[in-house]
Amino acid sequence: GHYISVDTSYEGEKAVLSSPELYSEEWSCIRLIYQIATTSETSPDPARLNLYLRQEGESFDRLLWSAKEPSDSWLIASLDLMNSTKKYKIVLEGEMGQDKSASIAVFEIKITPGYCIECDFEENHLCGFVNRWNPNVNWFVGGGNIRNSQSILPKDHTLNSELGHYMYVDSVYVKHFQEVAQLISPKTTAPMCGCLSFYYQLKQESSIVFTVYLRDTSGFYEEIWKTDNALSVGWALAEVDFNAPYPMEVIFEVAFNSAKGGYVALDDISFSPVYCSNQTGMRTPFNPAKAGCNFEEDLCNFYQDHKDGPGWSRVKVKRNVYRAGDHTTGFGYYLLANTKFTSQPGYIGRLYGPTLPGNLQFCLRFYYALYGFFKMSGTLAVYIFEENHIVQEKIWSVVDSPKGVWTQAEISFKKPMPCKVVFVSWCKSFWDCGLVALDDISLSLGSCQAADLLLPNPGECTFEKDECVFTQKKRGRGSWHRRRGPTPTSYTGPKGDHTTGVGYYMYIEASNMVYGQRAYLVSRSLRGTSGKQCLTFFYHMYGAGTGLLSVYLKKEGDDEEIPLWRRTGEQSISWLRGLIEYESDRNYQIIFEVIRGVSVRSDTAIDDILFQAGPCLEVEEIQFSSGYPDSLNEIEY
Repeated sequence: GHYISVDTSYEGEKAVLSSPELYSEEWSCIRLIYQIATTSETSPDPARLNLYLRQEGESFDRLLWSAKEPSDSWLIASLDLMNSTKKYKIVLEGEMGQDKSASIAVFEIKITPGYCIECDFEENHLCGFVNRWNPNVNWFVGGGNIRNSQSILPKDHTLNSELGHYMYVDSVYVKHFQEVAQLISPKTTAPMCGCLSFYYQLKQESSIVFTVYLRDTSGFYEEIWKTDNALSVGWALAEVDFNAPYPMEVIFEVAFNSAKGGYVALDDISFSPVYCSNQTGMRTPFNPAKAGCNFEEDLCNFYQDHKDGPGWSRVKVKRNVYRAGDHTTGFGYYLLANTKFTSQPGYIGRLYGPTLPGNLQFCLRFYYALYGFFKMSGTLAVYIFEENHIVQEKIWSVVDSPKGVWTQAEISFKKPMPCKVVFVSWCKSFWDCGLVALDDISLSLGSCQAADLLLPNPGECTFEKDECVFTQKKRGRGSWHRRRGPTPTSYTGPKGDHTTGVGYYMYIEASNMVYGQRAYLVSRSLRGTSGKQCLTFFYHMYGAGTGLLSVYLKKEGDDEEIPLWRRTGEQSISWLRGLIEYESDRNYQIIFEVIRGVSVRSDTAIDDILFQAGPCLEVEEIQFSSGYPDSLNEIEY
């Protein structure tokens, strides 16, 4: 057969192969048979194969999958593609890296309706299912009318004929007690829940245990089905409720207790997005968004116990240059503990979250900031409160963090029973008590480590690893720098970044520039689309000498740059959110321009840029403004 491969003579280049326009209203599965070969042992910049989804109306491609592991045989990748009403293209990209000996080849790419974990075993790629090799017992392909086949079954289930195929495992070669054969499905790549069904035959002289497990990325096994040791004459149907909100593998495991153990055969694995037990109603899967809050409107689904007294208050700080505002926008609401001066020597504030279902892996993220404590440790802690028996387990507490900077915390947890997350702030005596601020609590399914491995959102740039789609338009000393921590000049610039508090942002160092000098940060050419686009970013303009920050849109073929947004002069000591709605049907670039102000105290910074298709959900009142309001340092309750 033929395959397509990347010409490796272009070192550091990218080769792009694009599909015709596709359309699938049903859920489908992309199967890719590929190989990355190399003779070098390790390379700092290896060759990569990336697969993108290019959706209609989006300025960015979404990275669905990426591989860089070399292999000496063809490998199969299976990717679930959720149903969508939009037209799309599949784009394959080969990145050559710095490895001269590498080659990237693709043998087959196939998009079929249905889910990647479904299989009838009629095709030689076995849908990406793999047997975990064991010296004595393994899953084999049976059927296909092969004369010398060890086939013990007359007919498969799919075609009901001698020509069809199925998977089987047989006890002929069992040497030891409890030998195990495992057949492992491809990993799910999109959240799914519903009914997993398959057909099996079981013939046993002595005990065989046939079990189906789910295994998540951290290697945790969960049993979802097991045979009741009844003999099955012919093919029996098994159905089991299946929940995979994050990537999982399905493992079909057979354990034998003796060489006279008989055999197990398996065929026609299929999936339906409706739960088995009740074909009409859908059990709604848990929505993690209900367990998060940015406190802009109210406490969402969080609440306090009135026995504790008013521990946490929802407050808002107007934009000012002394006191930091919230994390969400810089001028919105957040929670503050110990705001009311009471006669008691200390205080305790408990904030309870909504009930979370048991047996799911969660990742909790939130932002906190501490002011005025002598001793930081223990001033804020997170507990898990199990409902049925009143157990509280501390899963996190603050150790030490930069003062007055919104810092991100992330915690992974999984509990067998339903539970609540409780944020506790307390201090024993009035002299120890400072202020504890809390904002932007979010919960996602899957562990935080797994979430970090997820492919980055294409239209998002946090500057944590690099400058993403942006490049400098160099003009002498005036340039943007990537930095973490505070800027070198006092009374100007941020103390930390907006993403985590300890990460990177982009800024201009005013002490290297002269008054009126400009620095440009320019995006690469972005795909034009019909309809509105929304650009969100965070900017930091603190310092008495702050100059000008502007955002421009430059359409392909035009010389002029269209001004979209501008701020002049000192704005706030906080990171403030900027929102811009724009449209461009031609390819375009977004340009951030900063002009240095009158003094060295004009370090201007930006962070967390996000491009989204569709109109902005909120509207920013003023696109072009100067100065900042007079009412400084007021806290509103």
